[in-house]
Amino acid sequence: MAILVLSPLLVPVMIVLKCTGEHDIFYGQTRIGRNNRHFKIWKFATMLRNSPNMAGGLHTTKGDPRVLPFGKFLRKTKINEIPQVFNIFLGDMSIVGPRPLVDKTFAPYPDAVKTRIYSVRPGLTGLGSVVFRDEETIISQSKLPPDECYAREIAPHKGALEMYYLDHYGLWTDIKLFFLTAWVVLFPKSQLVEKWFSDLPKREVVA
Repeated sequence: MAILVLSPLLVPVMIVLKCTGEHDIFYGQTRIGRNNRHFKIWKFATMLRNSPNMAGGLHTTKGDPRVLPFGKFLRKTKINEIPQVFNIFLGDMSIVGPRPLVDKTFAPYPDAVKTRIYSVRPGLTGLGSVVFRDEETIISQSKLPPDECYAREIAPHKGALEMYYLDHYGLWTDIKLFFLTAWVVLFPKSQLVEKWFSDLPKREVVA
């Protein structure tokens, strides 16, 4: 149903991508899924094809020169994530759940998190995604290299958030997170997530 409803949006985006940038429409990447099994996630292409091998690697910063002009719009609106409805259709993902990671960004998580985080299907959106909607800004403003910033500042807190989600797993939690995903796209500086989940783990900033 979602694929049919979203078709009027998907088709124009595909046409624009085909006519601009490097003419790639989709970007596939191997991620970790339920029970720590790998699968290929799909997104609209927003960056240069060789981005993983360029400065910055897997981490994107504010004003990243690897992001294509139309890709900036797709990333800001989160439209680039919509092709994951096909992953949901195939059973690799759920609508809400811990975000699926690549091996490199999964590695910094504590062992306790690695063991449990994907006991459920990963999600198109989730608590970590909503709270860390400004991840690019955090990496850009940090004095640490991107990989180290992620490992020391982001991964510990994001892992704690995903554990919180699993501890509060349920339909009502998922409904709130689904709404908050759209809300923070419209109002990026909103603190509504902290009001609705007042006992969230706190992030420790590393100097």
